[in-house]
Amino acid sequence: MAAPSSEVERQRDKERTRAEILAVATREFADKGYAGARVDEIAARTSTTKRMIYYYFGGKEQLYVAALERAYATIRTLEQDLDVDHLEPEDAIRQLAELTFDHHEANPDFIRLVSIENIHHGEHIARSEALSGMANPALDVLTRILDRGREAGRFRADVDALDVHMVISSFCVFRLANRHTFSAIFGRDMLDPARRAHYRLMLGDLVIEYLTA
Repeated sequence: MAAPSSEVERQRDKERTRAEILAVATREFADKGYAGARVDEIAARTSTTKRMIYYYFGGKEQLYVAALERAYATIRTLEQDLDVDHLEPEDAIRQLAELTFDHHEANPDFIRLVSIENIHHGEHIARSEALSGMANPALDVLTRILDRGREAGRFRADVDALDVHMVISSFCVFRLANRHTFSAIFGRDMLDPARRAHYRLMLGDLVIEYLTA
């Protein structure tokens, strides 16, 4: 039997409230770090209460981990859903690199959260069972592309998916995380819209040149 409409609506309200809390918590943690973020402030900026936040998540640490899980799940879903099996290996790699470039640029809070968690030596992320299983789908996509490139004799054999993922992530994360210090030292804004297409193309070129060297 179908659930009564009132029960369905309550579930929808619960999901909406939880999503709202996570969205606000993500910004709070990204802006102030784990130590500086306050559950009181998160509650004040949502249509809920501190008591309700604890009801949904259990505590500040659990809320922080949930925010990390949500942030990583977004990029992992995009990577997993990327349809590139019909493309030439070089074009497939380029599309995956551009997807990461676009995502990171559009989600600076993700970069801040990752940076903050590294300050904490990954201690919170290590406790998340959800996060430990998120990497495999993304690496599976890369592995398929690399396998096709090697079978065609176009990609080098001494590179694995994690190597390529690291190269792509390094470029995209550096561009966001180091924007202000880079600008202060060198006088160039890496997020200047006039140079966006150049950097996006540059990333793909770097990865392809490495794989075909």
